[in-house]
Amino acid sequence: MPVLARARGVTMCFGALTAVDSVDLAVRGGEVVGLLGANGAGKTTLIRLVLGLLRPTRGEVLLFGAPPSMGTRRRVGYVPQTLGLYDDMTVLENWMFTAAAFGTERGPLPPGIGEVQDELVGTLPLGVQRRVAFAVAFSHRPELLVLDEPTSGVGPLSRARLWQDIRDSAEHGTGVLVTTHNMEEAEQCDRLVVLVDGRVAADGTVADVIGGRRVVEVRCDDWRSAFEVLDAEGLIVQVQGDALRVPGTVGQVEEMLTRHGVGGAVSTVPANLEEAFVAVASGTARR
Repeated sequence: MPVLARARGVTMCFGALTAVDSVDLAVRGGEVVGLLGANGAGKTTLIRLVLGLLRPTRGEVLLFGAPPSMGTRRRVGYVPQTLGLYDDMTVLENWMFTAAAFGTERGPLPPGIGEVQDELVGTLPLGVQRRVAFAVAFSHRPELLVLDEPTSGVGPLSRARLWQDIRDSAEHGTGVLVTTHNMEEAEQCDRLVVLVDGRVAADGTVADVIGGRRVVEVRCDDWRSAFEVLDAEGLIVQVQGDALRVPGTVGQVEEMLTRHGVGGAVSTVPANLEEAFVAVASGTARR
């Protein structure tokens, strides 16, 4: 599939702050690329660079094979964190304005949106606002979707609907660049790019990002006491069913538990995406 958006060695500096540092990125038609990173990692800045809303300090950005411009941006559907809607306009007025801005014919509002067409966007629940923002972004059949935390603050059902729209678009050849903090959502991406302090720390499929990383699993009857011990030792503890999962080695974890009089079965298991992300973001070496 063709490359729709590409960044080569892109760096963005704001005075002494380097928000994006020597980043390479490519988004192809039909794939969903997820940008992962903590707050301040550079995700939103990178998106704005890809769209041409910021000019890089160094490096090159190409949108549909050319420098970003009004013409190339017409082929993009964009949902920023702020949704990009006008709160003091109705849903229908936002819909009509977008059609006029992109020079497209105004089609009918999609199901689930039409019944609120006369409501001011600012009076709608956040989940409905996000559905409207998605509908507006999809309205001109963009070849590339750029979505910045699109499901932030919405419930599970709305989140599932939005991700179904994302996957449906990709299956029809649309490229998607999306930021998310939700690891379940990240697992739905075809490829992940993990940013740490503005640099790419990992790039590939979910399996690539996890790699050979392993974590320690603890199983014991008194798991609450084990949790308190490991948490007090400064470990990041996940509870999965009746088991605890922590970074480290079997020897380290057994020593901590024994020192506090807590017994249990300790072994290593493959890491999940969230655990791998924490390891990448903290610079922990592969285990």
